[in-house]
Amino acid sequence: MTVALAFDYAPAPETTRPHIRDEYGLFIDGRWTRAHNNRQFATVNPATEEFLASVAYASELDVDAAVKAARKGYEKYWSKLTPAARAKYLYRIARSITEKGRELAVLETMDGGKPIRESRDFDIPTAAAHFFYYAGWADKLRYASRNGADALPLGACGQIVPWNFPLLMAAWKLAPALACGNTVVLKPAETTSLTALALADIIAQADLPPGVVNIVTGPGETGRALVSHPDIDKIAFTGSTEVGKQIMRSVAGRDIRLTLELGGKAAHIVFADAPLDQAIEGIISGIYFNQGHVCCAGSRLLVEESIHDEVVARLLRRLQTMRLGDPLDKNTDIGAINSAEQLARIQELVASGVAQGAQLHSQPFSAPDRGYWFPASFFTGVTQSHRIAQEEIFGPVLSILTFRTPDEALSKANNTPYGLSAGVWTSSGSKNMWIAEHLRAGVVWCNTYNRFDPASPFGGYRESGFGREGGVHGLREYLQHA
Repeated sequence: MTVALAFDYAPAPETTRPHIRDEYGLFIDGRWTRAHNNRQFATVNPATEEFLASVAYASELDVDAAVKAARKGYEKYWSKLTPAARAKYLYRIARSITEKGRELAVLETMDGGKPIRESRDFDIPTAAAHFFYYAGWADKLRYASRNGADALPLGACGQIVPWNFPLLMAAWKLAPALACGNTVVLKPAETTSLTALALADIIAQADLPPGVVNIVTGPGETGRALVSHPDIDKIAFTGSTEVGKQIMRSVAGRDIRLTLELGGKAAHIVFADAPLDQAIEGIISGIYFNQGHVCCAGSRLLVEESIHDEVVARLLRRLQTMRLGDPLDKNTDIGAINSAEQLARIQELVASGVAQGAQLHSQPFSAPDRGYWFPASFFTGVTQSHRIAQEEIFGPVLSILTFRTPDEALSKANNTPYGLSAGVWTSSGSKNMWIAEHLRAGVVWCNTYNRFDPASPFGGYRESGFGREGGVHGLREYLQHA
């Protein structure tokens, strides 16, 4: 069964237009500089495939210069400041992100394809909130220590962030590192570098000492140069499980701290006694937020067998109300897929689901000639052996399975190599707590989904990585403990 939805790509009501330079260099030692080899790559708008800017391609020599700047910035400036002085810089950055929020939101949407409503109401405010939160921690670090003793920074940190939440992931990593007294070399994803580079301007305007934050752009080669640099004290990576494993092999045997936040295949469990109106909205948010480009997306829906048909019918009706179209239109629910490569990955896995016998339900639409698009979709008739039930799709595609008992739900939910997140919907408090306690996931939401707060830790187990970001746990990842 399919539902019809017209594709709407009318002119957007959003009139704010950010300033985008024709070319962006590297931000090293407090100033903009060209890449050593003058190489560049293009970043494009995934909704239109229009060229946005040329971005510098950092070589190994550029990464080395950035690490040296970070080391000098740590030893000469940042480690010499009082914690209260460091906090003032973080507060400046937080206020500037807030003041420039509308422009940053439009830039994030143009570069990444996500709906403007999500960039404006979630990504940018939450990024600012992390800087505000960790600014408050800067002079209280002894309380982040496991034994109450004074805790010291690690030194120069390498941070690599993904393309799905570019500015927010940068804030998740930068804010705690800086609050603890570390300096940073940050590498954004090559397809979504623009808001990280806009953050470099904000950092310069905040008058941070040179070398405290350095931003190098480029593809995987740039990231490998950062990971392998011998003068880095900590690597923090968010991205695919495959790359996370490569990083672990690369740093094996070195005296270096490492945190990894990797992929996920979250189970979203709905019991028959759940408040279905709220649960349906939670399911929609859990899988279609940011086109499913979310590591903790609730991409496996486990529904109690007695309500399966009702849940499917409600989801079909709900899909008819969702709007797929121009990401800059504030009424858009589903924006553009981030890149041609990611679209091909989604299409390949969806084709495998159909080939293995699952039934696809999606919004038929006529895509424009340009841009990368995939409609909100879900599968029924899915079994545990299907690839769509095991592999991370990272797109707006949901797989629905059924269960009869809480034990069966738990067994199916934990039948995955991942362990990042999960969700539970039931009116029974004791059932909520029992399921949450036995789910092998770093984050479990009960009767809600995709709720984030700077004070709450986030991270996974097994092939979803290790270490935590957010809260006091996120601070501890950037401190030496006596």
